[in-house]
This record gives sequence, C-alpha cells and structure tokens, in this order.
Amino acid sequence: MTDRSEQIVATLADAFSDLMAADPAAFRTKFRKMAADPFAFYRGSACLFYADVADREDPWADERTSRVWIQGDLHAENFGTYMDGDGVLIFDVNDFDEAYVGHFTWDVTRFAASLALLGWRKAISDADITMLVERYVRAYLDQVHWFVDQVDDRSFSLRLATTDGVVHEVLQLAKLRTRVGLLDTVTEAEGFDRMLREVPGLRRLDDGERSTVLDAFERYLDTIPPSKRLRGVAYSVKDVAGRSGFGIGSAGLPAYTVLIEGYNQALDNDVVLSMKQGNVAAPSRVVTDPAIAGAFHHHGHRTVVSQRALQAHADPLVGWTDLDGVGFVVSEVSPYQSDLDWSELTEPAEIAPVVDYLGRATAKVHCVADSDADHSLVPFQTEEAIMHVVAGREDEFVAWVVGFAHDYAAQVRADHALFVDAFRGGRMPGVAASEGTDQRA
Repeated sequence: MTDRSEQIVATLADAFSDLMAADPAAFRTKFRKMAADPFAFYRGSACLFYADVADREDPWADERTSRVWIQGDLHAENFGTYMDGDGVLIFDVNDFDEAYVGHFTWDVTRFAASLALLGWRKAISDADITMLVERYVRAYLDQVHWFVDQVDDRSFSLRLATTDGVVHEVLQLAKLRTRVGLLDTVTEAEGFDRMLREVPGLRRLDDGERSTVLDAFERYLDTIPPSKRLRGVAYSVKDVAGRSGFGIGSAGLPAYTVLIEGYNQALDNDVVLSMKQGNVAAPSRVVTDPAIAGAFHHHGHRTVVSQRALQAHADPLVGWTDLDGVGFVVSEVSPYQSDLDWSELTEPAEIAPVVDYLGRATAKVHCVADSDADHSLVPFQTEEAIMHVVAGREDEFVAWVVGFAHDYAAQVRADHALFVDAFRGGRMPGVAASEGTDQRA
C-alpha cells in the first residue's frame, strides 16, 4: 500500500471510527456511494481535504482572514433553495453541518476543486474549467466588494426578484411546493389528527427512549431566540420516531423526526422537525485555536451558531439540544428546500451564469449574518478583512484558485482510485467491503 493510500485510509478511519463502530452498515453504504466517481468521493471526504490544505501555504491568510465563519464543506451540490425567516424564498448555500471558523480560502478552493471535478465528469475541457472557476472567483470578489460599500449587508439575497435563468427556475419550482404535499408524504391521518407515516427508515420508540427525546425537545425550545419564537399552540408534539437513511455526509448519525403543531391547529400547518446528532466539523480537525473549540457546548450547538452566522435570515425553528450529553441539531424539514440539479447542465455556456450566482452566494455567507448571530468569535467585518488581503491582487488571487482547482482535482481523481482499491481490498478498518467479509490488516 502506497504512502498516499495509507494516508487516505488513516484519515478516514480517524474521522469516522466512532460512527463506523456504531453503524458499520451505514458506512458500507456511504463508502459505496463515495466509490461511484471522484466527485462523490470528494463529497464524502472533507476530512482529507482539510488534512491536505492544513499543510499547504495560504498566502491570503492573515490574523483575520484565517478566522472567519465558513460553510466548511462547500461543493457544487451544496446550493439550493430554502424559505428564510422572513418568508422569502432564497437561493443560497443550504447545508451547515461542517460549518466552523477558518480560512475564507478553504470554502473558495473547496468549491473550485469540486467545479473542476464536476467539469471532468461532464468531459468539459481544462480551458473551459478554467473559465468557469475564474467566473466563480470573480463573482465572489465582486460581491465581497459590494458588501464593503454597503451599509445594509442583509439587503442582498438571491431570490425570485433578483435572479434569472436556471437559478430563477429552481426558485420557481420551489414556490410550487406546499407544506401539505410534504405532510402527505411523511404523515398519515389517524382519526382527526396526523401521525408519522410508517415508511422505510422510520423506527418506533419504546417508552424510555421516547421520554428521553421529548425531554431533549423541551430543552431545544429554550435555544430559539425570543424574537423568533412562535406563539399560541405551536410546538406541541404530536408524534416522534427514530430515523435512519442519510446521504453521503451524515452516515451513521442518530436522528429523530418530530411532528409538532404549527402556527395553528389546522392540520395543513403541522411542522416536521429533524433532530439529528451534530457531527464533528471537518475544519475543526485542523483549526487548533482552543478559543474557537471552547466557544461551543457541543457539535449541535456549533452547527446552529454557525448557521446563524452564515445566513442573513436563519430558520426560526433551528436550535440545539442534547441526548445523554451528545449534541443534536433541530431544524425544520422544509417543503421549500430543493438542491440545484446539475444533471441537465452540460455545456460550459449553460454553467457559466450559474457559477456567477454561486460565487455571489459564497460571498454572502461569508459576509452576512443573522440578527441573532453571535459575533464574539469573528468581531470584525469579514468583507473588509478579505478585501484588505486581496485588493490590488485580484488577478493573482483568481490565478491561485484556478491552479488549486486543477491540481487538487487531479489529486482527488488519483485518491479516488486508491480509496476504491483500499475499500475493495478490505483495508478500511471497521468496515468490510461487504457483510460477512473478514477485515485484513
């Protein structure tokens, strides 16, 4: 086994050993999805990305730009729609499980490499990949500069009135979704009320576990800012169940689904909540400042605090709690959340205007926070800090990101082959390539 293969195995094992031990079957599924192609491998191996960039020189990191709020796992498939706290449909970054404090360049370069991998999967030429990455980075810098010149940062968002093309269509399709449609999918009528539907992955709880989850839910309510609290009958629990079955990033994380009363007692206003164990943020594995780690009670708390720091109008239902001392994130399962679908975007000319929007969305999460965000960890204007290190060197910064995108995408393609060989050969400790296969050292 080569040194790089050993590093890949060791990094993944170190990041996921506890979860693999708790649910090896979930990680067999995760690893099989990662084996599909280099982009899928990249999505599931953020820990490896951070192990690599931590050893690279970052000429754009100074005392401030090395400690800004970042999304933490920014790739091409982590953008989509959501309904913000003001009731407006927004297109933006929509996953905060890996959010943390770190170098602003980590988000920019992680996305750029993902764009290069996506382009390679679509057989797009290196020259066109360069063009797309340049479009993304220049849109990012243009939007950061816009924030420097604005008094009200929170006035900017990508919404129906400010978008066109593919992104506008994604928002229009999200507008057609309804709460009743979601409720009919995940719940069913029982007499004159709703209960969670018996679907694959749903697990009924015994009395003891149910009581523990309900106690945790009561603690969650205290974490909702007073300005966002619903009034009246809201939050009454109607049903609760365990849940399994996640995407590449959340394999093995315990979770529950909670059905609650919504804004009123009408059945079409019921709300579905997810209560999911917070994962260890990948950037936290390489950020060594104890003041940052010490700012969070647990990973559920860290996820919510980070989300509020990265969204202008955060979900009013997002909060945290704990079960047996382990942190959980609570958030709405929203009918209005929809990911950007890349399957029909095939030509560089179609992709280019989309990456312009994604660059602006990246700048927005770096520069704009919710009114209830905690600003103690990042007590400065991020846009001013970024412009301070980039101003007058924009072309150099763009070229640096483009070079990273091509170099690291090539590394990921090679890493993917090594990972597949290691997994097939039974060299992933704790997770056999198939059930019943003995692990080899």
